[in-house]
Amino acid sequence: MQKLLIVDDEPSICVSLSFALEDDYHIWTAHDADAALAIVHTEEIDCVLLDQSLGATSGLALLPQVKALRPEITVIMMTAYGTIESSVEAIKAGAYHYLTKPLHLEEVKHLLDKAMEHQHLHRQVQALREQIHQKQSYAGILGKSPVMEKLFHLIEKVKDISSSILITGESGTGKELVARAIHHEGNRRHAPFSVINCAAIPEALLESELFGYEKGTFTGAYQSKKGLFERSHGGTVFLDEIGEMPLSLQAKLLRVIQEKRVTPLGGYDAKEVDIRIIAATNRQLEAEVACGAFREDLFYRLNVIPIRTPPLRERIDDIPLLLEHFLQRTAAEMGKGPKSLAPEARKWLYGYTFPGNVRELANIVEYAVALSHGDVLTLEDFPPALFARQGNGRPFQTSKNELTIPEGSTLEEAERRVILHTLEKNSGHRKKTADQLEISERGLRQKLKQYMERQ
Repeated sequence: MQKLLIVDDEPSICVSLSFALEDDYHIWTAHDADAALAIVHTEEIDCVLLDQSLGATSGLALLPQVKALRPEITVIMMTAYGTIESSVEAIKAGAYHYLTKPLHLEEVKHLLDKAMEHQHLHRQVQALREQIHQKQSYAGILGKSPVMEKLFHLIEKVKDISSSILITGESGTGKELVARAIHHEGNRRHAPFSVINCAAIPEALLESELFGYEKGTFTGAYQSKKGLFERSHGGTVFLDEIGEMPLSLQAKLLRVIQEKRVTPLGGYDAKEVDIRIIAATNRQLEAEVACGAFREDLFYRLNVIPIRTPPLRERIDDIPLLLEHFLQRTAAEMGKGPKSLAPEARKWLYGYTFPGNVRELANIVEYAVALSHGDVLTLEDFPPALFARQGNGRPFQTSKNELTIPEGSTLEEAERRVILHTLEKNSGHRKKTADQLEISERGLRQKLKQYMERQ
């Protein structure tokens, strides 16, 4: 049975409605705002019949408080002094409908039936949206392209494993997001997740931050301090930009991984630590090993489970999803209304290569939303330097049936633009695109993969 709360300062109204509706609903009653809010807070109420006048309190003042506690609740207002103005005000505040006294029981029952049906449909829509969102993301990482599905599957397989993980990929591809997903989805989720950027801290400070120190070890060490490894016992340590770690510290890190023990600076007693190491880099560590800038033995200790985060050009199917996400999130954070993209802006962004990957896309959207004046973002709202990076100082121009290639473009770039333009024109339908280009669908997939990998 669904739960109904009746709020009226006249006890006789509450009793009458309770008696009439008790066969169809679990009934709660309240005669003032405080009692009503207490019930809404503790019970999963589906619908509220709310009187506009509650003695010293207005039902219209209580309505937003109820909706703030439980936005999904359906509220129907009741009043003996119904006016158009009060009805409009109630609807704006979130009421589903409005009833005037004296109440007619059949009208009340009919409206409650409609309200419950509306709520049921709303919950179905929310459930479907949640399912769609889950299919398009994993642990907060957005993506529905094949390469991202493969990445999500890999994260799922390694999340409970304590072996060291090395995440490689270009800047802006979300390496730290992947590390967080591994930790928070795995069996170490209740223990610390610690992050340190090896490129951002001087060598001496990095060593003391990782290993800790004993009191009096150096000037200013007025008391002992636990290092990041010890503080993260049971959890995960994420070493970002591991390729920047000095060779002297690499040797000490190797010992921590091998022995699972840490000795603070100035100390003699090693302390056991249970930590999982996840490291990340945008460098080619094999090349660093070859030139002596990175220890070979540490590389193999870190690279037990390698994970590569794909650049955005390899997951172009995700660009519309990411654009919509960043548009709405940024607009909400800036206190602005929903934003959309003009067709020419959307088309251009779909064809941009995003050398800065997802981070660049997010920054571009933030710039455009911050400086835009309307709800529809046009090319003029985006950073001018963006077009210069793409070539010829301006975006390529398209009309419904034509595509203009910037002067000086290579044959490969021209082919890439034609494929993307035709794909966009066909709303992403690959078979139609392949037929129009007079190539096989498999050939189209290979072309897309080939050109994306070479960018």
